[in-house]
Amino acid sequence: MTTSRSKAAAPAVNHAALPYETIALVLQGGGALGSYQAGVFEGLHEASIPLNWVAGISIGALNTALIAGNAPEHRVERLRAFWERICQPAVFPVFPALFETALLDNSIDQFRTFFTATQAASAMLQGQEGFFVPRFPPPMPGFTNHPDKVSWYDTSPLRDTLLEFCDFDRINSGGIRVSVGAVNVGTGNLVCFDNAHMQLQPEHFMASGALPPAFPPIEIDGQYYWDGGLVSNTPLQDVLGAQPRRDTLAFQVDLWSARGPLPHSMAEVAERQKDVQYSSRTRQITDTMQREQHYRKILHQLLEQIPQARRKSDPWCVEAQKMACGGKYNVQHLIYQEKPYEKNYKDYQFGLSTMRDHWATGLADIRKTLAVKNGLALPKNESGFITHDIHRKPK
Repeated sequence: MTTSRSKAAAPAVNHAALPYETIALVLQGGGALGSYQAGVFEGLHEASIPLNWVAGISIGALNTALIAGNAPEHRVERLRAFWERICQPAVFPVFPALFETALLDNSIDQFRTFFTATQAASAMLQGQEGFFVPRFPPPMPGFTNHPDKVSWYDTSPLRDTLLEFCDFDRINSGGIRVSVGAVNVGTGNLVCFDNAHMQLQPEHFMASGALPPAFPPIEIDGQYYWDGGLVSNTPLQDVLGAQPRRDTLAFQVDLWSARGPLPHSMAEVAERQKDVQYSSRTRQITDTMQREQHYRKILHQLLEQIPQARRKSDPWCVEAQKMACGGKYNVQHLIYQEKPYEKNYKDYQFGLSTMRDHWATGLADIRKTLAVKNGLALPKNESGFITHDIHRKPK
């Protein structure tokens, strides 16, 4: 079985010698839309892009665990097996698998809208296999519950699924850097769980995706954590701001688009609200980082005009040296473009046909991205910082 209807081959480009010290994959949160990220990764894998850092939040954190927790030659198949698992209803199938496959190739938008609404309703009523199930009894108003019971769904099945599909010894071996974001419920602060500084376990990835009130907070070392998307739905700033600064190529994969049409119904209002809330204003982040990098490069060039001895002795020069940077940054931005039949429930619209459609879209988008001539080259502009998005219309 293949997850893509596209027959296009990967670009015939040698990516093995890319001129970057850091090549990162950055994965946004977005629930069921996360299979788009899996398609993007498949395209990076087939093009032999040598990733050395994967960072994610929410569903992006789960995809991060699947990628970092498996040998390179098994990552795509393990991602596929994971998504095939969690896109099955927890109890009863909504539609036969053959029907879903036929629908993917012969769908009409009006019918597909009804079909996907049914998938979303199934997720709400019975949960998803190996991921979450409705909590019984549910939390009742006026009653005090243990913190890890205050949610509509129980995510304990996800821990077993992660242990089945991920090798946490491999994740913690340091072969590839792993970062996932979560919010400390008590302090409200966004924290970064990073295998460069700690041993990561299933709970760290579950915490990153513990979106309230659907999912319960996850306890780690006596502290409780919720979904990192409550504060920031992308760890891009952590990757681009890492010290020491290095030439970096980052593939930022977003599941929500900051740009969209004006709503004309309450359902469209709910959908647009999610788009704005979870898009994380990635372009705003990259614009800010580009300006900062321009200033760092100016400072770097100015310091070059100062004698080496003074640079080492003058306290102002020493401080300036810490802030200066001549590094180069290339951000490849991939944003999922919603389909006409998708509505405000698209983030919990789990289903095999929908998952395969998202996956195929991600694979097609990364192939187009990698086919851009010199798209992955080191920036040659003054700031040393460039962004690229195949879906963004030129100004």
